[in-house]
Amino acid sequence: MFNKDNTEDEIIEIYKLYYLDVYRYLICFTGNHNDTEDLTQEVFIRVLKNLTDKNRIHHLKAWILSIARHTAIDHYRKKRWQVLINEKILRNVASGHQPIDILELDELKKGIHAGIAKLKPHFRSVVILRAINECSIKETADILQCSESKVKVDYHRALKELKKILNPLSMEVLSNAR
Repeated sequence: MFNKDNTEDEIIEIYKLYYLDVYRYLICFTGNHNDTEDLTQEVFIRVLKNLTDKNRIHHLKAWILSIARHTAIDHYRKKRWQVLINEKILRNVASGHQPIDILELDELKKGIHAGIAKLKPHFRSVVILRAINECSIKETADILQCSESKVKVDYHRALKELKKILNPLSMEVLSNAR
């Protein structure tokens, strides 16, 4: 797939193929467009620095998303920031809704993102990869460097934990609405 004569073209092709996947993963992890842009750039710098024949063999997407995961965790550890609301999702609200519907939907999305922010980083990664980025169990296992069984169990536990977190939030939203 790769040869030294076309390295620049191949790097551009890798960037085009995987930029959106990396960006989506990181925006869900950070919730901030500026941080996401910086982290996405950092991911592709790391990819470029570590691009060797052994890394390119089979699962390039999994390898790149694994780098994105580690970059996000490094960022999370340095900054200790909570995940903020994903502005992209908020902008994708259908235009046919009434303003009150949009407000209710915004509140629901804010609650879900706040709930995801409260999950442990590993559970957060599994939820983002499986539910938001729609990665398969195998892809998620490759990215997180664990077994497919662990992905299934962690995803189940993460959703269960998210449900516990969201129940009080939904009660709070309902009490505020009255």
